Amino acid sequence: MTKLLPGFVVILLCSLPLLAQTTFPKNGVYDKRPSLYAFTNATIHTDYQTTSQNATLLVKDGIIEAVGSGIAVPAGATILDLKGKSIYPGLIDLYSSYGMPEVKTIRTSRADGPPQMESSKRGPYFWNQAIRSETEASEIFTQNAGDADALRKLGFSAVLTHVPDGIARGSGVLVTLHDGRENEVILKSKATAHYSFSKGSSRQDYPGSLMGAISLLRQTYLDADWYKKGGNKEEQNLSVESFNQLQSLPQIFEASNKLNVLRADKIGDEFGVQYIIKGSGDEYQRLEELKATNTTFIIPLNFPSAFDVQDPQDAMMIGMDDMKHWELAPANPAMLAKAGIPFALTLSNLKDKKEFWTNLRKAIQYGFSEKDALKALTATPAQLIKAEDQIGSLKKGLKANFIITSGNLFSEGTTIYENWIAGQKYTVSEMPLADIRGLYDLKVGNQSGLKLLVSGKADKPEYSIQTLADTNKIKAKVTRNNNLITLVFDTDKKNSKGETRLTGWIADKTLKGEGQTPDGTPVKWAATFKEAYKETALAKKDSVKTIDLNSLGKVSYPFMAFGSEQKLSAENVLIKNATVWTNEKDGKLENADVLIQNGKIAKVGKNLSASGVRTIDGTGKHVTPGIIDEHSHIAISNGVNEGTQAVTSEVRIGDVVNPEDINIYRQLAGGVVASQLLHGSANPIGGQSALVKLKWGASAEEMKIKNAGGFIKFALGENVKQSNWGDFNTIRFPQTRMGVEQVFMDAFTRAKEYDKAMKAFAASKNKTGLAPRRDLELEALVEILNNKRFITCHSYVQSEINMLMHVADSMGFRVNTFTHILEGYKVADKMKAHQIGGSTFADWWAYKMEVQDAIPYNAALMYKVGVTTSINSDDAEMGRRLNQEAGKTVKYGGVPEEEALKMVTLNPAKLLHLDDRMGSLAPGKDADVVLWSDHPLSIYAKAEKTFVDGVLYYDIERDVKLREELKSERARLIRKMLDAKNGGAAAESPSLKKAALYHCEDILENYEF
Repeated sequence: MTKLLPGFVVILLCSLPLLAQTTFPKNGVYDKRPSLYAFTNATIHTDYQTTSQNATLLVKDGIIEAVGSGIAVPAGATILDLKGKSIYPGLIDLYSSYGMPEVKTIRTSRADGPPQMESSKRGPYFWNQAIRSETEASEIFTQNAGDADALRKLGFSAVLTHVPDGIARGSGVLVTLHDGRENEVILKSKATAHYSFSKGSSRQDYPGSLMGAISLLRQTYLDADWYKKGGNKEEQNLSVESFNQLQSLPQIFEASNKLNVLRADKIGDEFGVQYIIKGSGDEYQRLEELKATNTTFIIPLNFPSAFDVQDPQDAMMIGMDDMKHWELAPANPAMLAKAGIPFALTLSNLKDKKEFWTNLRKAIQYGFSEKDALKALTATPAQLIKAEDQIGSLKKGLKANFIITSGNLFSEGTTIYENWIAGQKYTVSEMPLADIRGLYDLKVGNQSGLKLLVSGKADKPEYSIQTLADTNKIKAKVTRNNNLITLVFDTDKKNSKGETRLTGWIADKTLKGEGQTPDGTPVKWAATFKEAYKETALAKKDSVKTIDLNSLGKVSYPFMAFGSEQKLSAENVLIKNATVWTNEKDGKLENADVLIQNGKIAKVGKNLSASGVRTIDGTGKHVTPGIIDEHSHIAISNGVNEGTQAVTSEVRIGDVVNPEDINIYRQLAGGVVASQLLHGSANPIGGQSALVKLKWGASAEEMKIKNAGGFIKFALGENVKQSNWGDFNTIRFPQTRMGVEQVFMDAFTRAKEYDKAMKAFAASKNKTGLAPRRDLELEALVEILNNKRFITCHSYVQSEINMLMHVADSMGFRVNTFTHILEGYKVADKMKAHQIGGSTFADWWAYKMEVQDAIPYNAALMYKVGVTTSINSDDAEMGRRLNQEAGKTVKYGGVPEEEALKMVTLNPAKLLHLDDRMGSLAPGKDADVVLWSDHPLSIYAKAEKTFVDGVLYYDIERDVKLREELKSERARLIRKMLDAKNGGAAAESPSLKKAALYHCEDILENYEF
């Protein structure tokens, strides 16, 4: 049996592979010596919930043989006495690119050159280069000694690594961080499958928006299913084949924010996949929704720095959401754990990986338990990738991956001494010598009455001598090599005759040896242990100061200015004695009442009464139905156009609804209750619409109008043929207005053929053979042919308007609405004959050549011909003032006031097929109601209260209070940031962050999702 004392450990085999691999021939003599180690007297954390004191860990040939108390040490074992030290399982990171080539993400711009329309990758691969499921990380993986060393020093022993490139990224590989060939460190060659919404290094034009990325992934799942069911007999596709093979593995999805988490989970639900989602650190802002996904997360600890707010002008640039996130981000792990949401932790997203332990300990200060922290770094990641039989705990038969620490791993003063991986030792910090701190009686020759005090930290002790004659402590110079020690001191510096020099050894806290007095007389000396050193709280930084979470700001819905700590709910309300614009046959009622109950309009009339309701005095005020914006681009994330192809009917605005757009609140303040969120006008056939109610603080799914009809955006004019896109954009078809017509003809011809094939297969009795491949692009067009999806078409010039009506007649579909339609007055008779509505601007003209014939009388003329006419915004700012835009039709064309109001209420409801529940004040309809301070078409009118489904989402009185609260909260957070900077914390300079305000023609450039 070999026994080595701490601080003097020599392990001959640590730098060598434990066993030579027989599959690799060796040039030289094989070294097959077995290794057996016994780590004794340690506090061993077998897993996150099991701890043994004075325990032993046996490791043989890189595998754990036994662990626990009372274990007999076998003969021949190398014993390492770890008294006073702790052993933890090696840490695991599930989101790494360690050992992978650098991915250069392509940020495209219209100024960069011509678009790449098709894949440039040769071979039988997917048509789009963002689908890279054939990528196998294990084939690419190459060890990186420097990166591995940096990870080992942080306590990590294994990482799951993959190539973070593309939407479908292929497989990940689980590797350990010890030295050896790649085949020796790989634990699982195909451990996981990886996805994201980012197209990465692909230069291919499609997708050019977040909704395009989602649609591409959705179509990929469908293509893979078709391929699996027999499509592989019609074509070979290595990408799709790999995609199918990876489905049995754990599926990891990278989401860049909390809203993308929900979008990814929705895709997973659609195809029966439960993703493990790599989050971004803002999950606490939507805990209830995230918990409902039943997702397990991989969470980074990327806490933002404080902003430098010394300059008040700089401070004005910081949004309330960024200020609140700075304060609350460290509480994210604690909030997730409290909510019962499982997660693992990752080093990913950290600017400097050395910040990991600082940030983790900060998270513990904010209420994250040490038990949950250890679980998130060991057991959970191992279980998620089905590797708990190899790593994640210290149990018999598992890899000998563990770290040796000075104490509690999560305490500030703790040091990681060694990281053992597969039985190989890696020194992080030198193991301290045996702790001899305490008070000793020191005798030097015949001189007694001396005291030796060994104090300070265990790994950096301080030595001092004290005499009976002098109570002052005399610092001693000490050199120590394991158990050999030398002390040099001068007990009488005033009358110094020189220094006493002693040398000796340590045995069970007794120090003794020989030395010389200042005059050179040889002496023997001894220091006898008297009492242990009492470590003070200042000397021992072994506890973490916890933060009082009640002192922090609260999560609001949405997480930004004007949010509410509690989600708003419906109330029963009676509005009395107002002028009520019913939009029904009763017309405008003076001194009338409106009763709202259970989210619906219960009664409209005079002298109404009801019990258990809140009464609002409407004297001198006006009540109208809520305004509906038929053409809006607010509340959309990462792009309003997927203009990369001529036909993108597969993309869905509903996939990218952004419930945290401040324009929702602003438009509620203008009396708007609902909007059609339209795709832009970058291609002839654009994407599908989302019909939403402006429910401030609700989720994206809660905003969507239930059971609403399907709509889609078509477009005509300059935008779709890209003549205003710059000199490089001369590739994508169409390039002329004639080409635009052919796009429509071709698309619907293909759609008819697709519909015929689908119906034929569905009608076949035994359904033998291969079903037609589902094509989401054509499915949407088939819905149009079957009157299940309705067209809103961006239009200006009468010739093109006539063209599309002719195409529709030829192909057997109907245009529901022409939007913009600034030459509608020229074709109003044909629109009426075709039962096509018009949604236009009140007085926009002359902003480009296509609108040079626009006139302010357009809406009035269409109305007088009998076209269902509405006024829309296409602009976030105009959307706040649609009541005034409607008022302009009274001036330009003499439209009656009640009919003018209908142009922003009932008429858009008709165009959106929602007039059975919205647009007028009738019993049974949704309680979308606005209380105005003045005549609703007046520029002086203010929306004082806006109800949506009976919920008071905007209240002018509450708005005043919110502004005061925001002012106070901003001041508090600014003071806190100033204190943080003055206390030495890093502070970054603010920069103005502008939210996107989309219009029809806006193309997302330089994009990353």
